[in-house]
Amino acid sequence: MRLALGTGSTTAHAVRSLRAAYPEERFDCVASSVATERLASSLGLAVRPLRGEDRFDLMLDGADEVTPNLELTKGGGGALLREKLLAGLSSRLVVVVDDSKLVARLGERAAIPVEVVPFARPVVAHALSAAGLNPRLRAAPDGEPYRTDNGNEVLDLRPERPVDAPEELDRRLHGTVGVVETGLFVGFADRAVVASADGSVREIARPPVPGRP
Repeated sequence: MRLALGTGSTTAHAVRSLRAAYPEERFDCVASSVATERLASSLGLAVRPLRGEDRFDLMLDGADEVTPNLELTKGGGGALLREKLLAGLSSRLVVVVDDSKLVARLGERAAIPVEVVPFARPVVAHALSAAGLNPRLRAAPDGEPYRTDNGNEVLDLRPERPVDAPEELDRRLHGTVGVVETGLFVGFADRAVVASADGSVREIARPPVPGRP
């Protein structure tokens, strides 16, 4: 199986569980971050660089927010660009979350990350602030600007109200010169596996799209 692996604490649990459930299985893996690559390799999973012709059977990932329609906020772990790229190359995207991540609309509980070119960040932040999106520069533990594995910075957006049309906001953000990628994932996820504190697990499937097989 060709697997794309996401990033974050929940994804790390999923990767460990995957290896525990299939200790002898050989997977062809590409990871969305250096951290996930190191974890997967330490568990004996074969992880390689992305190739131009790559397509994946499945991507396993987490999410910061999940709506009933499986719209996602992602990027709390800083890997939003690579995660979105791999999600677009995958036949299925399954996200694993706990029920605290369930929201009616994106932006209710988590910030919306936007990866930006460092040189352009002051101008991008000014434009997003004027649009009422309340950007805040993400800081690393040492107080310096956080850098993604791509060498970019992250602005975390806190809109004045939850997002009614995330796909439209995603297009608007991509129209801002200096924005590399956003943490708004619309139309990517096929299924969410949701765990509750009582140990129960349920699944949410994406509603069928008219005209789509």
